[in-house]
Amino acid sequence: MYKHDDRVVVTLDAGGTNLVFGAMRGCKFISEPVTYPSNAGDLDLCLDTMVKGFREVIDSLDEKPVAISFAFPGPADYPNGIIGGYLPNFPSFREGVALGPFLQNEFGIPVFINNDGDLFAYGEALCGVLPDINRRLKEAGSNKRFRNLIGYTFGTGFGVGIVVNGMLNRGDNSCVETFCLPHKLKEGIIVEEGVAVRAIKRVYAEESGDYNHNFEPKKICEIADGKRTGNVEAARKAFAEFGEIAGDAIAVAAQLIDGIIVIGGGITAARRWILPSLIQELRGSLATLGGESVRRVQMEVFDLDDPKEFERFAKGNVKRINVRGSNMSIEYDDMKRIGVIFSKLGASKAISVGAYSFALSKIDEKEEDD
Repeated sequence: MYKHDDRVVVTLDAGGTNLVFGAMRGCKFISEPVTYPSNAGDLDLCLDTMVKGFREVIDSLDEKPVAISFAFPGPADYPNGIIGGYLPNFPSFREGVALGPFLQNEFGIPVFINNDGDLFAYGEALCGVLPDINRRLKEAGSNKRFRNLIGYTFGTGFGVGIVVNGMLNRGDNSCVETFCLPHKLKEGIIVEEGVAVRAIKRVYAEESGDYNHNFEPKKICEIADGKRTGNVEAARKAFAEFGEIAGDAIAVAAQLIDGIIVIGGGITAARRWILPSLIQELRGSLATLGGESVRRVQMEVFDLDDPKEFERFAKGNVKRINVRGSNMSIEYDDMKRIGVIFSKLGASKAISVGAYSFALSKIDEKEEDD
């Protein structure tokens, strides 16, 4: 949607360790990244660092940007640009900081802040997998098109974002979350305890008996692949359980939103060990009290990274049905379907593209209202 837009938006990748500043035009970075320590424990120093980083990027541009737009981790009143609450990576913000108004006053341009999961989904919906899937469907001769998307990030935590008919769903309280859904295998425990970096490390320790290991998911994936010494079965079990628990939670949103599911984040490097159990959950069934089997997700679920499955997904089940009382017939595709696909942009770029697109969409909305 904004791939050919000439406007410039300044972005920020805000992490607890570093702040990485940049600028985008047409959904592509046009500046070298500027990186400074976050100084997340010292509010004044952190805010001063943000001003310094944004100013350095803006001064390097050949035109004035139309907005600043970025993701910030943790709870917030995003529409009003206020960050506050429990923020493990930014403890100095816990009492509430009017970050958006502060930056807008400093630079004199609109400032938009959102949750990283939201922007990941928005970037994929506007400039990532969603337009790409619709393009491929058209090329395959299919009339089917998708407008809804659920984005998940697998990393330190379990993030989510939802886009319905091209619009980002931020909720009435900026509180669309998935981490707090129930854990399939541990009663009374949140799902993020099974879908996060710490979960893979824990399950590997439990299955291998090596409670003193220092393996991160990347190394556990190498063990699963047979490329590093370790307990292969424990490594594969860690990712399979991760996929099962994630799939159980994803099934809830998939049935409610009825759209494409895109997954990103660092842990997706182990997708070959995660995806089978995740898809199995989505394709699972429940039962009625009368013993009738019912699909967990009413739509058929396809792995859209598999060429053969995409071919079936695109083909659907098209037939013609007669219109009663006439000689007419109409085409009818009775296959209800969605798909799972992994991000090709990568989570970081998708978030930046989402931030860029969100800023321009809000500016365009305001101009239309005016």
